[in-house]
Amino acid sequence: MASKPPTHLTPRKKPRQARATVTLNVIFEATIQVLLAVGPRRLTTTRVAERAGVSVGTLYQYFPHKQALFYGLNQHYLDGLAEKIEYACRALHGAPTSQMVEALVTTYWNAKNERADVTRVLYRSVVELDNEPLIEAFACRVDAATAAMFASAADVAFTDLSVINLTLLTTIFGTVRSAFERNLPDAERHAVQKQLILMCNSYLEQVRSTSNGRLK
Repeated sequence: MASKPPTHLTPRKKPRQARATVTLNVIFEATIQVLLAVGPRRLTTTRVAERAGVSVGTLYQYFPHKQALFYGLNQHYLDGLAEKIEYACRALHGAPTSQMVEALVTTYWNAKNERADVTRVLYRSVVELDNEPLIEAFACRVDAATAAMFASAADVAFTDLSVINLTLLTTIFGTVRSAFERNLPDAERHAVQKQLILMCNSYLEQVRSTSNGRLK
């Protein structure tokens, strides 16, 4: 079970109506824009409120200080990322493993790179935060989604799925982050993406012939 977020970083309240959800999303987007403009250290809740077009009091209804705002923003980002992976996994239930791997790598890769500047600034915003609960919650959702997908594979049944799934996710996430942090040119980034898919598929082919997996 994922650990609970630190009390001082927990939002004061959660939106209960559609209008409140819209306001919260506007605050998150404003936070991103201020982060991109001035960076985490110079960001203030006043600047965010001004950019969002809301009062500081409205912002404080959700986030009592800057650190709580950063935590909430990163939680929002990871929730969205998990939803994309969950959706992709559900769509591939019953497919061959090669299609599953390609969809998983492509979904995660695209999500990390569609707003690359945002991803970079979010990495910087959590440097001084205790974000372990966020990572644990994200990992639990992704582990469950990918494990269920691979368990339904049409071409192989795995006898040690948890280890295989963890190995794949660690490989994919680590490679994507490394490629992202190196700010590779488009051509090299696409080449690495293709090689990552090949590597993961080769690993699963090898697993078929070992005690970790068996052909149906």
